[in-house]
Amino acid sequence: MISGWQLTLRRSVSCSGIGLHSGKPVRLVVSPAPVDSGIVFVREDLPSKPTIPARSEKVLDTSLATTLGQKGEGVGTVEHLMAAFGGLGIDNARVEVDGPELPILDGSAAPFVALLKEAGVREQGAPKTYMVIKKAVTVRSGDKFASLAPASEFRVDCTIDFQHPLITDQTYGMKITPESFVNELARARTFCFLQDIEKLKHIGLAQGGSLENAVVIDKFSILNSEGLRFPDEFVRHKLLDALGDLALLGKPLLAHLTAYKTGHTLNQQLVKAVLADPNAFELVRLKPEEAVSAWIHGVLSPSPHIA
Repeated sequence: MISGWQLTLRRSVSCSGIGLHSGKPVRLVVSPAPVDSGIVFVREDLPSKPTIPARSEKVLDTSLATTLGQKGEGVGTVEHLMAAFGGLGIDNARVEVDGPELPILDGSAAPFVALLKEAGVREQGAPKTYMVIKKAVTVRSGDKFASLAPASEFRVDCTIDFQHPLITDQTYGMKITPESFVNELARARTFCFLQDIEKLKHIGLAQGGSLENAVVIDKFSILNSEGLRFPDEFVRHKLLDALGDLALLGKPLLAHLTAYKTGHTLNQQLVKAVLADPNAFELVRLKPEEAVSAWIHGVLSPSPHIA
């Protein structure tokens, strides 16, 4: 079923794990939320229980993960869950968390996808609003760049090159739909180099990292006994991260993303550059029957109802 309606969850669901960087146990609860409320995080462990909208203006830090917050109270490593929300077309949800970052689980978005499917998704009786990119916007840092250009669907192309025998000039492109997201991106895990792990731990990061939640690479090989989930899992995960970061625009996109050797920082620079230029985009709120008709003619790709 093709849906032009906004979507939220049918019921609350929860999961527990450890934070990748804090190494601390954390529990999150994802619940339904009202129309037009977007994705909202709540730090249940803090006395003030701060509510943090998942929007670009709430980004506090992009060092190795995306952290949202306000007044020094934040929640980190949100990109995999945000990618799952965006990939499945879920517009509105409340995420309660009792720690400083989300659980890393297996290092991909797949456990979050499973959690959201367990909750079920329901239509809310209000039409979706799409962010339609009207002109190209590009940000650069050295030889790295990220751009959003006009397109009649949400299409992405990503290239990485870590000058490593296993991660050299990988490129992956696709059209984003709920089906393609689940099948081609959601299972791609975060990765790191063995030589960097001790450095990260020394500065208080990656305290919860292990072979259970990341692909670890030494000079010539992959240390995980099961190997890779995709031959090009590295570039797919970078694309997954980019989708999670772009979800902080707050609306589903109609655009073509090109990401060349990007990371969280450049992704957020792109988001801010788009929002800073009112001529770069248009917010289009369609009636559901119009959304279905547009989808049939290749203009939109609204998310299906997930039973």
